[in-house]
Amino acid sequence: MKNSKILFLFLLFLIVSCNRKENHPYTFYYWKTQLKLDPEERKALDKATVPYLYTRFFDVDKEAGKFQPVAVITKNKSFITDKKIVPTVFITNKTLLGISGEEIKFLAESIHHLVEKKSEELHLKINNEIQIDCDWTAGTRDDYFKFLKELKKVSGKEITCTLRLHQVKDKKQTGIPPVEKVYLMCYSTSSPLEKSDKNSILDVSVLKSYLSKIDDYPIKKIEVALPIYSWGIITNHLEKHKLINALSKKDLNHPDFKKISENEVEVQKDGFYFGSYLSKGFTIKIEEISQDQLDDVLRFLEKKIPDFNIIYYQLDSKFVGDRKF
Repeated sequence: MKNSKILFLFLLFLIVSCNRKENHPYTFYYWKTQLKLDPEERKALDKATVPYLYTRFFDVDKEAGKFQPVAVITKNKSFITDKKIVPTVFITNKTLLGISGEEIKFLAESIHHLVEKKSEELHLKINNEIQIDCDWTAGTRDDYFKFLKELKKVSGKEITCTLRLHQVKDKKQTGIPPVEKVYLMCYSTSSPLEKSDKNSILDVSVLKSYLSKIDDYPIKKIEVALPIYSWGIITNHLEKHKLINALSKKDLNHPDFKKISENEVEVQKDGFYFGSYLSKGFTIKIEEISQDQLDDVLRFLEKKIPDFNIIYYQLDSKFVGDRKF
C-alpha cells in the first residue's frame, strides 16, 4: 500500500512537471537614444529577474568610407536602476563590406574606447560584457568574426553577439561566430515593407521552420530575445509602405478611420495622425504580439534549448504596461 502511494505521488509529480510552463529569468533591451525611465518602465525593470539591462549605446555605420558612431546615448536624471548595464552596439552590415585588417583593428579599438567613455561620462555600472548586434552575411562573415576576436583582445571583456533566424538556418554559409554566448532574436521573421498577410514581427510557423535544427547549433549558451513591441504599417495609394512605431489596436479607435478587419483600418479624412500626414484612402495595419504567440515560441524552444534567459525587446511603457512577465 505504501509503495502504491509513493508510485502515485511520483507519477503525479511527473505529470505536474511536464505540464508546468518553465519559469525563465527575464530582463529587457533598452533601445532609445536617451536613457530615461518613466514610472511604468522602472516598475517593470525592478521586477525583472535577471540583474542586467541590455542597453544600446550607439550604432556604427560607414559614410564616405569613414566609420561613424550614430545616435550615441545620453542620459536623463530619471534613469536610475540597480541593474548592471550590458553595452550593446549595432553595426550595419555595410560597415564591414571591403574592410581591411587595419580598419578592423581601428573599429574594435574605437568601439571599445567609446563604450568606456560613455560608461564613465554617464556613471553607468556596466557588466564585463559587450554585445554586438549585426546582421552579418556570408560575404561579411570572415571580417566580422575577425572583428569580434579583435574586440575581445582590445577590451578584455566577454564579447557576445546576436543571432538572427537566417544565420541559424544557413549556418554553413553564414558561419559560426567566435563567441561563447549568442542571443537568439526570435522576431523580424519577414519585412514589414512587403505586402503580406503574415505578421512581419513574428510568424511562429516561419520561426519554427528556421529553428528546426537549433538544437544542433554549435554554440550551446543561447539566450532568447522575444518581441513585445508593435507598430503600424501605413500603405498609400501606390502600395508604398512606411512604419509608425508603437501603434496598437487601441489606436485604431478613431472617428476618421473605417475598420477593414480586426487589425486594419482605412483613413476616411486627410489629416495628421500619430505625427504623420495621412491622406484619405491610406490604410493602417497594426502588428503586435499576443501572449499566446510568445507561449507557443517558448514551448517550442524549451524542447530545443535546455536552459535560457529571456530578454524582451523592448523596455517601453507602451509595451510593458499590459504584459504579465
